[in-house]
Amino acid sequence: MLLGMAAFAGNDAIGKWLVADYGVAQVILLRSLAAGLLMAPLLLRGGRVVARIRAAPRPRLQALRAICATAEVFCFYLAVSHMPLADVMAFWMAAPIYVVAISPLLLGERVGARTWAAVAVGFAGVLILLAPSLQVSGPGVVFALLGTAAFAAIMVLGRSLRETPDRDLVLFQLAAAAGAGLLLAPFDWQPVQSSGDLALLFLLGVVATVAHMLVTRALKLADASVVAPLQYSLLVWGAVLGFLIFGDIPAPGMMLGAALIVGSGLIVLRRAPRVAPEPPVPAQPGVRQSG
Repeated sequence: MLLGMAAFAGNDAIGKWLVADYGVAQVILLRSLAAGLLMAPLLLRGGRVVARIRAAPRPRLQALRAICATAEVFCFYLAVSHMPLADVMAFWMAAPIYVVAISPLLLGERVGARTWAAVAVGFAGVLILLAPSLQVSGPGVVFALLGTAAFAAIMVLGRSLRETPDRDLVLFQLAAAAGAGLLLAPFDWQPVQSSGDLALLFLLGVVATVAHMLVTRALKLADASVVAPLQYSLLVWGAVLGFLIFGDIPAPGMMLGAALIVGSGLIVLRRAPRVAPEPPVPAQPGVRQSG
């Protein structure tokens, strides 16, 4: 799980570097193609791709999850083009809190008073992140909030699609992202400036794929309640990489907001009911699976 979070941080840093010179849709299209090539043996193992797409259970939910996943990754890269890396990651860490807040309405789950208190603390952390004194701009905040909402929707939908094999969820997600990138990239296509940038574009897909594989493997080796808190190591990586690569220095308000979000998230995870695992487990609430 720690290796997976480090890989996700690398993916995010490479993406932030590339969107400074290339369109977001172009970056996502080339990343999806590279990830598809890397995962082709795994994706083809289950038989004909088109037949699996047609036979997927709950096709409307599958389509909605793929759309949300595509919107989430677009919003993330748009957000990091306007905001420091660690700030954007802090917004994404609040997604599990949103899931707890909406689960009584959408999933009929019961949430206790102490958990609601933890959710309130997490939202306070988000409000601190929204303070105008931080190094954020208007568009960046909008994209971060929309992306976090999409991420929370992915986790909620994942609870209803547990019977879908991991590789098929990845296939639908890659197909949707590649389709959106193919549709939008021509409007902001920039010629690749160097072989180094081309290598980074390919590396982006490789690193993202490795990150997903590591996190998926971690969730199969241990309970989500054990490995999910390790996702907060993303904030450390975000602060370190943001400083080393982009010269970003975390503001005190960002650190306070992030601390409140992490603390409330750990309380929510600790108080979550423990249930026997149900194989297969394509996605677990509270663990980053996209981006």
